[in-house]
Amino acid sequence: MVNNMTTYYEHTPVMLQECIEHLITDPNGCYVDATLGGGGHTLAILEKLGPKARIFGVDQDQQAIDAASQRIGEDPRCTILKGNFGYLSTLLPPPFKGQVAGILLDLGVSTHQLKEADRGFSFQQEGPLDMRMGTYTGLTAYDVVNTYDYERLRDLIFHYGEERGSRKIAQSIIDARPIESTQELSTIISEQVPPKFRIKSLARVFQAIRIEVNQELEVLKQVLQQGLELLAPGGRMVVMSYHSLEDRLVKNFMKSGNFEGIIEKDFYGNPVCPLTPINRQVITPNDQEIDRNPASRSAKLRVAEKVGDPGS
Repeated sequence: MVNNMTTYYEHTPVMLQECIEHLITDPNGCYVDATLGGGGHTLAILEKLGPKARIFGVDQDQQAIDAASQRIGEDPRCTILKGNFGYLSTLLPPPFKGQVAGILLDLGVSTHQLKEADRGFSFQQEGPLDMRMGTYTGLTAYDVVNTYDYERLRDLIFHYGEERGSRKIAQSIIDARPIESTQELSTIISEQVPPKFRIKSLARVFQAIRIEVNQELEVLKQVLQQGLELLAPGGRMVVMSYHSLEDRLVKNFMKSGNFEGIIEKDFYGNPVCPLTPINRQVITPNDQEIDRNPASRSAKLRVAEKVGDPGS
């Protein structure tokens, strides 16, 4: 039974088949779905795995864990771990470290989080200024909106939201304080933006605040670094991102092993990288999937394989 909620809004997995095909190299291996959500990806992975396989599903959202537990059932191959994926190396049991065949990351906010008004993620619904993906941080959207000074607010809207109107929007937020709800914030932002750009600007500002509240870019860096250590040689990292800030970090890390994209060289001038990208060109949804699920249109899928140990 799903507890602590009346409805769980099911998230439609994006590029599900592409994820599965690139992730599974050993049907009896150990896998990690680091963004469990409602369990859609995990369930599909289990259907392709053998009886000796193991999969660990990780999520910090108790509502998602409850829904995934109900959906997956009592499959002994699956273990659900509650926690932020930025602490993946701590969450995963020690015997599996360095033995993982594949790690899946489906980044961003889930359909349930967007539709659950009380979570405060959506600019289209009335709700509190919260935006926390879990309960592990004390910072809320209310704190960001009502306590950050002008420079800090302007910069996060510009850098995390890539919003050109960051100066006007930041000042208008400060002038309107205290702001109590998502709809109040939406109205304030809308008044500073031409009507034809309003929806995009609202999405950008809400994205920026959400990234700040959940420290999403720092946590992404942590899980990529820790995931690399957890993978066995030949193990794969499959990452789906939905905005350019995430995708840039993933692309650079898979290309070079660092977030600047600088490829180091050995004494002889040969490139040294702990990962080999599998898809040289980013994978995106086809037109049919975008028609079925418009939310998939911004998704970008990248895959890389851990290089074997020298001499192995």
